[in-house]
Amino acid sequence: MCYTFILLAFLVSCKSVEKHNTQITKLHTIQDLHQDIDKLYKQLKRHHPKLYQYTPKAVLDFKFDSLKQAINRPMDSRAFYKQLAPVVAQVKQGHVSVGLEGKRFTRKELKALKKKKFEFYDLDIVYLEGKLWVKNYKGNDSTLIGKEIVRINGESATKLAEVYKTRFASDGYNKTLYNRYVSKSFSLYYYRDKGFLDSLQVTFKAKDSVFSKVLRRIDKNPKKDNKDSISASAEDIKPKKRSLEDKKENRLAKKQFRKQKRKRGYIPKDKNFTRNFKYIGKDSTIAYMKLRSFTNGNYKRFYKEVFAKIDAKNTSHFILDLRDNGGGRIAEIDYLYGYLANKPFQFIKESEVMSRTPFIKSVMSNTIPNSIKVIGSLFYPVVATYSLIKTKTYNDKIYFNFNKYTKIKAPKPLAYTGKLYVLINGNSFSASSILSTHLKATKRATFIGEETGGAYNGTVAGVFKIYKLPESQVKVGFGLMQIEAPQKQNPDGFGIKPDVKVVPNIMDIQSGIDTELEWILKDIYNLD
Repeated sequence: MCYTFILLAFLVSCKSVEKHNTQITKLHTIQDLHQDIDKLYKQLKRHHPKLYQYTPKAVLDFKFDSLKQAINRPMDSRAFYKQLAPVVAQVKQGHVSVGLEGKRFTRKELKALKKKKFEFYDLDIVYLEGKLWVKNYKGNDSTLIGKEIVRINGESATKLAEVYKTRFASDGYNKTLYNRYVSKSFSLYYYRDKGFLDSLQVTFKAKDSVFSKVLRRIDKNPKKDNKDSISASAEDIKPKKRSLEDKKENRLAKKQFRKQKRKRGYIPKDKNFTRNFKYIGKDSTIAYMKLRSFTNGNYKRFYKEVFAKIDAKNTSHFILDLRDNGGGRIAEIDYLYGYLANKPFQFIKESEVMSRTPFIKSVMSNTIPNSIKVIGSLFYPVVATYSLIKTKTYNDKIYFNFNKYTKIKAPKPLAYTGKLYVLINGNSFSASSILSTHLKATKRATFIGEETGGAYNGTVAGVFKIYKLPESQVKVGFGLMQIEAPQKQNPDGFGIKPDVKVVPNIMDIQSGIDTELEWILKDIYNLD
């Protein structure tokens, strides 16, 4: 009976994979694709509270109508995605994203793939000065670092980057996010563009020399050469017994690492902690905090320890690094700002929504499994009651009140009051921009770098809905709540701008120089 069930589950799984792959690769009719477009636009109009904030309704209507006219032949899901994404990007809301359902694999295929890695994904790419460069390489060939990427499988790398920049948006009219985000997500957009590949020929350039390298899917843990194992003596290959003391130290080290991961958060892909703190400078008296996101880890414990240390040391200079911080939890940035504020504050205003039950709208999406919907329906009365209590209507608009973040609060007892510098760039987005809005509006900090990709006047996020287009299976995600600080700037549609604009050049990156941080250190030490 057990074996019959396993076999049945396997056959159903294989059938599901085959059905999905057929659906995304077959040619969809013009009528079906037009219906996908209409259904998507209807979803956006029904659920997005700021759909016409940056692009007027008449213009957006024209964009979607023009897209339908351009779809004048049958096409597969990938071709459709390439035409749809630039139109959705015209909404100019950074949290509205278009994703392409890729090829699915059977369990057996997935098991084999997990044992491999794609060398192309080891490239840490930066798009700077109109060219694609290797900023870092996680593979074995360190000579690739600092080289320009000229072509990928014969196509111009620069042209590819410029095309990919049309498939996503910043908040409003900001421009700094595009080069930064295409750097961060180039391999993702290449995958959506070309599909699953086992190898790529990449052409690199170093000064006047040009060379090519084939990047492949290789074993994560390659087997050692058999010749070496044959020639080795029994004593050489016999593993040494570790002492009890070594084992104890190893256990303690692992325990300490797990403890740090819980507190600081961890990003496995980059092998970096989410939150980092240290003292830097000539005399190690300048506090430096690097926050890669506000998404994981026990942030309260981390900030309590850090600001207790800063207070104990009477720190006079503090650098908060929000570069490439794409955002995260409102709860965390509200908590952190309590340690940076110098007067009572209201962190966010009531959030504009399109429904009195935004959490239910988020869960009841066609991308949520039916099993989850069934479980969710059990809690429907509680969630619905909570939402109705939290929402109110005035001026024909609906607002959701996060009482915890909308009430007036005082700075924390150990709040830092010294000189504060904040590092920002085009990838400073969402929650990191909301935090920066407060610090900028209250003149609490000196901002160094470039304009944030997230808007000064807020962003549509909070709770998200992911909608799958029925025919093409393309997924579109978007926020359901306008999250904004009380402060506003004119004109609307731009990010937090630096007090001092400092942008690295390729020579600095190749030399490993942190241009923006170096500027702050020179300013602190009054160096020319």
